Amino acid sequence: MHDGKKEEKNYTYRTMRDERAYGFYWYSAVWKVLRPILMGLGVLLVVAGILLSVWNKVYSEFLAPVDAADPTPVEFTVASGQSLSRVSRNLEEAGLIRSKTVFKYYCDFSGFGQKIQSGNYVLTRDMTMEAIADRLTTGDGNALVRNITMIPGWTIEDFAAKLLADGVIKDREHFLSLCRDGRAFSDYYYIADVLATKTASQRKYVLEGYLAPNTYEIYTTATDEDIIRKLLSQTEAAFPSDFQDRIAELGFSMDQLVTMASMIEKEAKPDDFARVAAVFHNRLKAGMKLQSDVTIHYVSGVLKMDLDKKDLAIDSPYNTYKVSGLPVGPICNPSSAAIMAALYPDEGFIADNYLYFCAKDPESGELHFSRTLAEHEQAVAIYAPLWKAYDEQRGIQ
Repeated sequence: MHDGKKEEKNYTYRTMRDERAYGFYWYSAVWKVLRPILMGLGVLLVVAGILLSVWNKVYSEFLAPVDAADPTPVEFTVASGQSLSRVSRNLEEAGLIRSKTVFKYYCDFSGFGQKIQSGNYVLTRDMTMEAIADRLTTGDGNALVRNITMIPGWTIEDFAAKLLADGVIKDREHFLSLCRDGRAFSDYYYIADVLATKTASQRKYVLEGYLAPNTYEIYTTATDEDIIRKLLSQTEAAFPSDFQDRIAELGFSMDQLVTMASMIEKEAKPDDFARVAAVFHNRLKAGMKLQSDVTIHYVSGVLKMDLDKKDLAIDSPYNTYKVSGLPVGPICNPSSAAIMAALYPDEGFIADNYLYFCAKDPESGELHFSRTLAEHEQAVAIYAPLWKAYDEQRGIQ
């Protein structure tokens, strides 16, 4: 009986000890799981606190209303033709925004810059920057900026006609005279090079070929010269140093390269650019006249497919049926794809010495390429009736 009690006591002690051990093990296991989670949450809270502090500082110094407790109306005017920079500066001077620079960048990146319109507004110093930008889009419809587009293959005259029709320029002849003379843009090295040539005065337009095709955003106050400089600057960016090295390797000047690219642009669709370039390179190497119809089109202003003897006899430094080598200058403003083709013509066509091409069906724009004169004459005999019918259909004699 006594031993039984002792055994029962020992059992109770072992049970309590095991329960305490199990409880400690459970607590330790849970803590191992929770500890990294709690530490991660702690780090996140610290980072969030830092970010919140930074945001509060940025917001209070640049983005917050100038005075959240001041609803006093302030009259503000955006004059017709004012630039976004001027509007931003005027808002800051009127005490309506905290930073003209932040406001300008905000409008540019959020798309408000293209929507701000001239007009008279009532603003308050308790308005946020976003609210002010949004309010300035409700004016009288005269936008601060607009888009203009130069299409690849357009001539300067095509571009001027479009600008005039869209109301971007008021005097077509003034725009054309700047492009014809070119001297106002001699600070661009490639224009200076053109002006330094003996044949510069023979060109229809000194700037032809150098108004890079693209879509541009301009201020409504942009002058003719501002617009031209916008496009010339893009041309400069389109000729990096490796292009210049390749031009030298070909034995060309930049102007000759642009001239060839302009002919390629007019002669073919992009899929055939490199093959047409190969034909031109091969003919130049062989000392042959380029005999490119598109140079006749540039002089005559008539897109005639079936050229006759009178067309081919036009006396012009652009007429490649009469002059040797390249024409006196570019005949349009070429795309980057045409420039690339002039730089890197089709190697297979170079190796196989293709020397001729002609149009197939004028509607399709497809070309037929030949290596020999006999092959070319055979192709012309097949397709010439299509050219003549195409001209007659458009009333061209």
